[in-house]
Amino acid sequence: MIAITDPVSPTTVSRHLIEDWLEALRRCCSTAQMRALLQGSGLEDIPTHADTRVTLDQIVLLYQIAAVESGDEMMGLWSRPIRARALQHLLTTVREADTLPSALFRFSTFWNLLLDDFRFELTQDTDRIALSLMPMGEQPVQRFGHLLILKLAHGLMSWLAGYEVPVRTIRFAFAQPDFAEDYAVIFPARVDFDAPYSEISFDRAALGPPLARSKSELVEFVTRAPRDWIFTRYREHAQSLRVREFLYRSDWEDCRLADAAALFGMTPRTLMRRLDRENTSFQAIKDSLRRDIAMRELLNAEKSVEQVAEDLGFSSSANFHKAFRRWTGESPGVFRRTKSRCSVSG
Repeated sequence: MIAITDPVSPTTVSRHLIEDWLEALRRCCSTAQMRALLQGSGLEDIPTHADTRVTLDQIVLLYQIAAVESGDEMMGLWSRPIRARALQHLLTTVREADTLPSALFRFSTFWNLLLDDFRFELTQDTDRIALSLMPMGEQPVQRFGHLLILKLAHGLMSWLAGYEVPVRTIRFAFAQPDFAEDYAVIFPARVDFDAPYSEISFDRAALGPPLARSKSELVEFVTRAPRDWIFTRYREHAQSLRVREFLYRSDWEDCRLADAAALFGMTPRTLMRRLDRENTSFQAIKDSLRRDIAMRELLNAEKSVEQVAEDLGFSSSANFHKAFRRWTGESPGVFRRTKSRCSVSG
C-alpha cells in the first residue's frame, strides 16, 4: 500500500483539453519553437489518442515556455498577440481596486483595450455579478482561450480575496466536448455548454473585501503563473472530486461504494445516481486515481516498475504494463525515461 501524505491527490487531464491551445501555438510558433516548448514541457512524446493524460505540472511548464517562445502572453489564443508583461500590468491594475466587483470592472476594461474579436461586458444586480465574453462579429470560438481567460478572472478574484471565490455559474459558447469532465478540475462550479456567449458569474454576497497585496506578492503571482490561478483547489463542487479526495486519503484499493456513501451521509444508490449525473462511476474514479498515482510514482519515486505495480495492487508486472499502455499509449519504462523532468502534483 502506498503511503499517501500529499494534501491533494495527483490530478491529470486529457490531452484533448489542450489540443486547441497547441493548434493555436502551431500558428504563431515556428517548427523549432514548437519542438522546444513540447520538449521543455515533456509533451513531445505524448500521443494524442483518447486515453492520453497530461499532468498539471506539464500544463504549467507549457504555459511558461509558450509565453516566451510565442512572444504572446495569451499564446495565439486571440487574434491580436498580447505582449510581454501584460499580466503584470493587469495585476497592478486590479490590486488597486477597493472591492472585488471593482476589480472585475478593471479586469474587463483592461482586456477590452487589448482584444479585437471579443468584448467583456460586466452586469450586476442585487445578488449577482456576471462577466460575459461577447463576440464582435462572426468570430470562431477558441475553446481553450475562453477557458483560460475566464479562469484568469476567477483566479485574480481569488488572489485578491485570499481564498477561492465561489463561482455561481460558468457557461461556454461551444458544444460540450467529449472531455467535459476535465472542466471540473478547472472550475469550482457546474459547467454548462451551448450558451449564446461564454460567461462566469458570482454571488455578490460571497465577494468579501480584497486583501492589500504587496508588490512582492504580485511578482510571485506572475512568476508562478498559471499555477496559482488555473487549477481549482475547491473540492466540494463535484461529487466525483469529493469521492476522489476521500479515496486518496483512505485505503482506496479496499474502499467500497458503501464506505464512500456512508461518509457523505447518503445511500449507495443515491451516490451512484449523483456520479452517473456527472458521467462517471465509483469504479471509474478508483481507476483514474490508480492511473494518476502510477504516473506520479513512476516520475517521482525511486522505485522499480515492478515495485510500483505491486504497490498499486496489480497481480503482475505484465498486467500493469498492459493497463499503463491503455492509459498513456506507452510503457511505464518509456514514460519514466521521457517524462522524468516533469513531476506530478496536484
